[in-house]
Parts: sequence; C-alpha cells; structure tokens
Amino acid sequence: MNSNKITPQTARDFSDLPRGVQILENLELNKGSAFTKRERDALGLHGLLPPHVSTQDEQVERVMRNFKIKATDLERYIFMISLQQRNQHLFYRVVLDNIEEMLPILYTPTVGKACQEFGNIYRGAQGLYISANDKGRISDVLDNWRYPNAKVIVVTDGERILGLGDLGANGMGIPIGKLILYSACAGIPPSDTLPIMLDVGTNNESLINDELYLGLKQPRMRGEEYDLFIDEFIQAISQRYTEAVIQFEDFGKSNAFRLLNKYRDQVCTFNDDIQGTAAVVLAGIQAAQILKKSSITSEKFLFLGAGGAGVGIANLIVSALVQDGMPEAEARERCWLMDSKGLIVRSRINDLDEFKRPYAHEHPPIGDLHTAIEQIRPTSLIGVSVQHGSFTPEILQKMAEINQCPLIMALSNPTSMSECTAKEAYKHTGGRAIFASGSPFAPVTIHGKTFVPGQGNNAYIFPGVGLGILVSGARHVSDEMVLAAATALGDQVTQDDLNLGRIYPPLTNIRKISVAIAAAVTEVAHEQGIATLAMPDNLKQHIQDNMFSPDYPIYVK
Repeated sequence: MNSNKITPQTARDFSDLPRGVQILENLELNKGSAFTKRERDALGLHGLLPPHVSTQDEQVERVMRNFKIKATDLERYIFMISLQQRNQHLFYRVVLDNIEEMLPILYTPTVGKACQEFGNIYRGAQGLYISANDKGRISDVLDNWRYPNAKVIVVTDGERILGLGDLGANGMGIPIGKLILYSACAGIPPSDTLPIMLDVGTNNESLINDELYLGLKQPRMRGEEYDLFIDEFIQAISQRYTEAVIQFEDFGKSNAFRLLNKYRDQVCTFNDDIQGTAAVVLAGIQAAQILKKSSITSEKFLFLGAGGAGVGIANLIVSALVQDGMPEAEARERCWLMDSKGLIVRSRINDLDEFKRPYAHEHPPIGDLHTAIEQIRPTSLIGVSVQHGSFTPEILQKMAEINQCPLIMALSNPTSMSECTAKEAYKHTGGRAIFASGSPFAPVTIHGKTFVPGQGNNAYIFPGVGLGILVSGARHVSDEMVLAAATALGDQVTQDDLNLGRIYPPLTNIRKISVAIAAAVTEVAHEQGIATLAMPDNLKQHIQDNMFSPDYPIYVK
C-alpha cells in the first residue's frame, strides 16, 4: 500500500512533484495546457505542451465542444471517462459546470448502456475487482488499491444493475458512476473513494458466451459459500478502512435486505437502492403535498413493484407517518404493494419474502393494476417494477378519475424501463398529474401550460448522506438519519419549482443540497449519540470549507 503517494494536498513544494511526462500522466496532478509558464519552467514541461497557457474555462469550452459533437450518449460517456483518467480536476469542473447535461451521461440512463457494453469499452483500472477466486486473501487484494485512506466505498455484486438484471462484472460501471457523483455533488475527494466489484459469477448466459466478457464465466455463488465470501469482505474492509462508509449497490432482492439487516449494526453501511431511493421518493411526496394543499397523512399509496426499492420506500413512508403521530399499523395500511403475482394480501403470506410480509393486508386477491386502482383507490401510484409502459393510458386515466391531482412516480431505470413517460402522464390525466420519474424527461406542454418533470434521482440523496456520515463520524446509519435526509431535500424545493410542477429542486443546486442534507444527517447522528467527531461551531460552513474543489492547485507562484 503506497502511503507516500504525492497529491496536490500532500506536496510541500514543486520539488516534491514528478516532472515532465510523469506529471502529465498523473490524473490528479495534470493540468494539461493550463500549466503556467513558471510551472512549465520548474517542472520540465516546455516542449511537451502547446505554447498557449489556457485557463480552465477555456479548457472546459474545448471539452464541451468535443462532447457535443459525439454521435451517441455512449460515445459521450467514453469521452468523459477518458477525460477523468487524464485530468481529474478538469473532469470535475466540466461535470459541475454542466451538471444537468452530464448526469444523464455519467449516471442513469447512459450508465446502464455503459454497463452492458463494459467489456467492449474497458479502458483501464478504476476500482478493485474482488472475485470468488480471491476467497481467503481479500485483505491482500485491498493492499493493491492505490489510495490508503478510502472513506466512501460503493460495492456491487452485479446481480441487479438498474432494471437490466444480472450484468456480472460489467456492473463495475455503477460503483464508478456513484463515486463520481460523491465527488461532484458532495465534494468528497476522489482519492477518498473506492469502487468495488464483487465478482461472484453470473447467471447471464449471453455474458458467459461472450468472448470479450471480463468477469468469471461461472454460475453465481449462492448460499453459505456466498455468505462466507461477503463476511470475509466486510471484515477485511472494516479492518483496513476504519473510517469508511460502505454503500451496497444493485444487489439482487434475495440479498439486498438480508445483507443490510445483517451488517448495518456491525459496520457503517447503507443500501442506496433501499434507503437512498426511499429518501428521494419521500422528499418528492412531501413536496407534492404543497401542490395538493394536503398532508401526507391523507395519502394512500399503491406500488407496482415490491422489491428492495418498493419495500424500502414503503418503510420510510411508514416512518414519516409514525413521526407525524399515526399508529404504525394504520401507517402500514396506507401502503399497498403489487408484485409479479398481484396484490400482496394476507392469503399469500406463506409464499412471500419476509421483507414483504408487513404489507400483506386483508383483501381479496387482485391480479391486475387497473382493478387494484379501482378497489384500493390510491392517491399516489409509485412504479418500481422495471416494466416499460405498465402505466397505460387506461391506468393513468383511472388515477385522474379518482383524484384531482394524482401523484404519478414512474421510477424504473433506465428510460427504456420507465412505467410511462412524462408526456403520457400529463396527457392522460388532462395535465392534472404531479409527475416524477427515475430518468430525466424533457418539459411537456399540455393545454398551453408547460410542466417541468421532476426526476427522483438518488444523486440528490446519497452524496449528502455519505458526506454527513463522514462529518459526524457516525458509527452506523440509522433510519432517523435517512428520514432527516429526505426532509432536508424536500425543504430545498421552492415555490418557483412547484409553479413548474417540479417536486425536486434543480440539479444545478446540487452542492448546496448536499450540504443541507449532510448537516441534517450530522445533527441526527449527534442527537442519537452515534457520532464520533465533535460538532463544528458553524456546521454548514465547515462542510463547505472541506469539500473537494475542481479548481486547479497552484504548484509554483
């Protein structure tokens, strides 16, 4: 493990830095054509760069010109990842200055296509691959990571990548993308982040038969062998990186809840698909109440999809209702879930996964969504089904028939899996729907009014939660911390946003949003006695002052 690595933060003066081609090949230190004349003199760069000294703004303009002429979003993704591997500061400056344009490329929906093509577009190491072949030596594998102080770790086993299913080792694109957002949105230094792919095999036959697939070509590890592997991984990580938060990402439903419940009180960990998604959805629900001139206590929710995301959202809604004074049993009865076999009801209790059972209510079985809406009469319809087009015109019309302002949340990712489009939601409800989606949609004009759809993007939540964990030194991630994050996000929605029909704030404010969430999470961690670091005098200012900046360091004055 190289603990003497030179970074802009550790270099005492230019004599500590590599010179010539070496500094140009160092993604953390490279400034490209922006090295000043003094720096070029001191660092042996004359002749290795064009004579013009560029400003970072000029470099951003050059990047964006090239970005815009790429023919496809996948090409834009490859272009940006290549920039990240050459010039880290410029990459994050471009991302922050163009956040609404960059997020759909570096995150959902394009990251899904990038994962599908990962073996074909692989450019080089960006994280750690820990495979089933590494059983018994995971700690040794961790020694090979280039940074000694990882504080935010995102890990997947590739079994449920977005709505695309089992992508095996190709799922590495997800931890890479998530950690880009940690640095861009919450200012976590990139050197403090670690993407990890746990390659335990794949059941995707097309990958196993693909000669260019880079992962293990064997069936997925299951049962006790899998559990022992994960346990060795968690122990190795917690011993190596004692201050780190571990974010579980895109695990299959059979493991997601189980692993979260097993480890959440042992190490500092959370599952973004379960808790992050829940927080961003709850924030949107709370903002929608202003448009409805109503209260969350008067809502009734029907979910299409009862996996980790659906049940996680329902659990957090129940927590919010209980916090507002509603008995827990009554709060659970406000949440109705449908899975592939129909409405989750008491008569199915013995055939249900344990995490679904609290939502098995007394009701005759229902097999289709339209009938469920007719009988349950929900005020909000939440889609986490990965079933494209499942919110049909008839479904949307029925929601509008029984509600003046139905809340329609088509959250499945990527866009190709969305339950409906924004245009469909507004068109088939006569412009009365309050709409949000998992992937971005363009504004829609209906009856002379333009609506700006909200995107229930987890990028609003998990970077700020992770930042709050680091600021507080929290030992664990409590449900109250997640609830506080949701409330903090909802508080960022302005009347101007609501006037556009948007129930989330613009992503251009993402660093301000992350600071607010981090502060709320920190305060709860202290209130609950699980913080290990002292509360700063000026919390929000302290957070802002310690965020990673994409501005270039000055090596020679």
